[in-house]
Amino acid sequence: MPQFSPATEWHVRDAENAWNMRNLDALLLSHTIDCQWRNRVTFLWGREQIRGFLDRQFRRALDLRVLHEPWSESAGRLSVRYAAEFHSDSGTWFRVYGNEEIELDHAGLIRRRLTAANEHPIQERERALRWPAGPRPADHPSLTELGF
Repeated sequence: MPQFSPATEWHVRDAENAWNMRNLDALLLSHTIDCQWRNRVTFLWGREQIRGFLDRQFRRALDLRVLHEPWSESAGRLSVRYAAEFHSDSGTWFRVYGNEEIELDHAGLIRRRLTAANEHPIQERERALRWPAGPRPADHPSLTELGF
């Protein structure tokens, strides 16, 4: 597995923790005020649209668990792959596999984010992202170790 700078590792884990703790403020403040974000077929411009999108995601994705892994980095750009599991209010479990291409500004805030993801239903017994609500435990397997 490639080695990444400590700043990249921290940035990716910090974002993962914000998702897992449903920390809307931390997620919002990691983006520039005028950030552009394409998430699948949804196009968002600015923190207020991002706030509405995240609020809807958090209401839809119950017991959400997210695992991020850096894929590549260069000056001002970061590529991350991720998996997420959650259930709907009807009890159906889903797994999401995705990739994000992220462009950072000079302060390290996300200026542009391009998300591609596939989501499919799974049985509860197929879940791989199992930990108590909150940040992923340090000893939980990575995406690579899980074979994702």
